Amino acid sequence: MTTTTTAAPRPTSRPLHRRSVVRSIPLIYLALLVILAVGTVILATNGENLFSAGSVVDILTRSSLLGFIAIGQTLVILCRSLDLSVGYVAALASLVAAVVMDGQESRIALGVVAALGVSAAVGLFNGLVTTKLGVHAFITTLGAGLIIKGFLDTRFPGPSGSVPAAFQGFGYTRISVLPLSALIMLLLAAAAVVMLHRTRLGHSMFAVGGNIDVARLSGIRTDRTLVTAHVLCSTMAGVAGLLLAARFSTGVGAQIYSAGYDLDSIAAVVLGGTLLLGGRGGVGGTIAAVLILGVLDSLFNELQIDPFFRDVLRGVIIIAAVAMYARRQIDPTKARARFRDSSPGRRLLRLGRGGQR
Repeated sequence: MTTTTTAAPRPTSRPLHRRSVVRSIPLIYLALLVILAVGTVILATNGENLFSAGSVVDILTRSSLLGFIAIGQTLVILCRSLDLSVGYVAALASLVAAVVMDGQESRIALGVVAALGVSAAVGLFNGLVTTKLGVHAFITTLGAGLIIKGFLDTRFPGPSGSVPAAFQGFGYTRISVLPLSALIMLLLAAAAVVMLHRTRLGHSMFAVGGNIDVARLSGIRTDRTLVTAHVLCSTMAGVAGLLLAARFSTGVGAQIYSAGYDLDSIAAVVLGGTLLLGGRGGVGGTIAAVLILGVLDSLFNELQIDPFFRDVLRGVIIIAAVAMYARRQIDPTKARARFRDSSPGRRLLRLGRGGQR
């Protein structure tokens, strides 16, 4: 009687391919670290400190205003939409809040509710026209912005209303070097992250942005999702308008919607890694991009760079950063390999070869 013994399989000595720590970090955060390091060195040569209390407060104060608008813009862009009315909505919200408050502390809550309510109504209009009438969001939001601009220029040609001192703390109160407005922005950003990754609404936004037809066939109410994204976007612009009213202590129009917050917010969203075609991105990258723009503005002010040349530099940096991000995210070789392996013909071919064996 003979016994056969099977040799135990020898352990393979293939090295495990682990992703490097650097490549596991999103490029936007690396860019933020590089800009902070370069800015520190440049200001140090001029005898200044980028991380002084005054500089940090200035950067966070600048970032909070754009951050509110960019968070909402991220939501609509994730749904493959767009909102060009955010600057006009912020101006409208500041005027509504200041006029309703009229300098009385007892009317602060009423002014806040009125400003956010009007902002949400504009977002509802944008969403319904886009989904129900089939008008492209670019045209819808641009038209809504022009309607608001005409109304404000006619009815409120100058500053109007008054914000009580108690509400002005929203724009000037600090906790050490952290402005209250920046803290609220970070809290809202965290809430948006949780919403996008932990709720059905967030998953629906990614699905609608990825492929609206597939999302519809999967049972997602695509129109409701898109309308909700526009309402949230306009509401966040309304929060920015409240912050502006608190800082100016009154409601202003032209100074706000002529500042270019609509295009700046889109630039921050794209710079943060959210695709303009929707379905991919997030609020975390947007906040990092907002901080980058805040650091750049602070650096340009400290170095007293000409405002026109400042815009040129800022535009070049945004284009270069987005181009680098796109090259890192897109690998044509890997994309072709995945397509070949997953094609139905290849799968049938592999099954046929397996059967022949």
